[in-house]
This record gives sequence, C-alpha cells and structure tokens, in this order.
Amino acid sequence: MKVIDTAKNFLAIDEKYSSLDTAQIAIVSAPYEHTVSYGGGTNHAPKEIVKASAYVEFYDDEFNRELCFDVGIATIKPIKFNKKHGIEALDKIYCEVKELLEMGKFVVTLGGEHTISTAPIKAHYEKYPDMSILHFDAHSDLRDEYENTPYSHACFMARVAEFFPTERITQVGIRAQCREEAEFIREKNIKTYYASALRRLKHGANWQKNVVRTLGNQVYVTFDVDYFDPSIMPATGTPEPDGFLYSETLKVFREMALAGKQIIGFDVVELAPMDGLSHPNLTTARLVYKMLNFAFAGR
Repeated sequence: MKVIDTAKNFLAIDEKYSSLDTAQIAIVSAPYEHTVSYGGGTNHAPKEIVKASAYVEFYDDEFNRELCFDVGIATIKPIKFNKKHGIEALDKIYCEVKELLEMGKFVVTLGGEHTISTAPIKAHYEKYPDMSILHFDAHSDLRDEYENTPYSHACFMARVAEFFPTERITQVGIRAQCREEAEFIREKNIKTYYASALRRLKHGANWQKNVVRTLGNQVYVTFDVDYFDPSIMPATGTPEPDGFLYSETLKVFREMALAGKQIIGFDVVELAPMDGLSHPNLTTARLVYKMLNFAFAGR
C-alpha cells in the first residue's frame, strides 16, 4: 500500500511523520461518485481536502499539542475504481480499510459520495462489534432504493441497517427525508435528532449532551458535510437550509470526551468543491484534523 508524497499528503508533513510503517493514523481517499442526484463533484473532494490541509495549522490550542507529530498521519494513494460501481466499488474500499485496521491503524476515509461509508462502517464493525454509529447529515439516507439503485448515496444507511443493529445508530441534523424513511426510523428505533426539534429545544439547550447519551463507549462517526448550514458549507451536492454551525458541532465531540466515549474511526463525505471558493475545502480539512484531535485526546 503506497502513500502520497510528502508535499501532497494530508497536512503536507515530512516523511518522518507520514510513513505508513510508523504513523498511527491512515487517511484513505475514496473518490467515488456514481449516484449524485443534484450537484456533482464529490469525486474531487479527497484530493481537494488533502490539498487544503496544507494550510491547516499543526497546533491545536484546545489540546496543547501538534497531533500529527505526536502520532503520525499516513496518506494512502487514492483508490482507483476503474469504472467499478455499486458493491464492487464498496468491496475495494472495504478491503483497504480492513487491511489498515488489521495493521492497527486509526482509519479516516474521505469521500466521495455517501455511498462509500457502508464499506468502512462494515470493516470497523467487524473489529469493534460493540460500536455505535454517530451520523451527521441533512438527510437520513434510509431509502431502500433511489433512482433505480440500492447503492445510491440516498440509501447508504439502509444498507448499513442490513448488517448493523439499528438501535445503535444515532442521526443528527436531519431535515430532509421521505415518509418511508421516517417510518423506518420509528420501526427500527433509530435515534434521530431532527434539525427542527433541535431548533425548538425539544432536546434541551444542551442537546449535544443528550445526543452523546445515546452512544456506546466506542463510536464510529460518519459525517456528511451537508449537515452544515449552506452559509458555511455551500460546496455540497444537496445543500439544505436550517443547518448547523461549526462551533455547535464541536460541542458534540466535547461532550463525547467528557463522557469518556472513544472515537474508533470516521469518514467525511459529500464535499463538492467549487471553483474559486476555497473555504469549504479548508473547513472540511480542518474538521478532519479537529476530529482526529478528539479521537486521540488522552492518548
């Protein structure tokens, strides 16, 4: 498994800190796009996130550390799908993530459309059978089929629900779905925090703490950037109004840390880079590094 050269890897860090042999973290790039239903370009996201990361500062004042130098981050060369899609594409992602997990790496997967998340979730579930899933998204992605395929970005969580206990899934920020998805949520006891309910304080002023209470001790995070409000994240294929801001989102992770929850892996998906607009790419790159700091807090 080959890594990206120093000048083009995540954070643009030297080989001493980006070698796969020594790094504790591995970044997997899955530039897969086959079923986007509105705006496109998610296949360019991993490259642009990594490119933007060169402008993210190494030091995090909240943790008083430069994580990349403490634990090392290896950036794996992007997966080549060679026109494979659906289950064949997912198998390629699954095999790469599984191999890295077997090597003892903490794996971050960068999409691509949300379809890709089924693969790293499956690989992590095999290693961490007691894990919970924390799903940030504007959409519940629970359609059984969309536009004649069960492997649409709108169906990824329905595919996860076929092998993962649905009562261990928590969704945050949902504000666009069909009736069938809402019924599925109720039937399968998926813990869904709708944006409208959060805005009406239905889950309290500190809703972040209540979200964290639904999680087990080991948590896999799947983060669709359209969870954010379009004002800070316009570069996504299906933006939805009434989204969330960066600071209120980080409070979820702070509550996780206070509760002793362990982030065991995550993916970030659905960025669709826009020409001439760099801040969404940089925001996503910074989110990835911040989530890593939370994942390695105390380690």
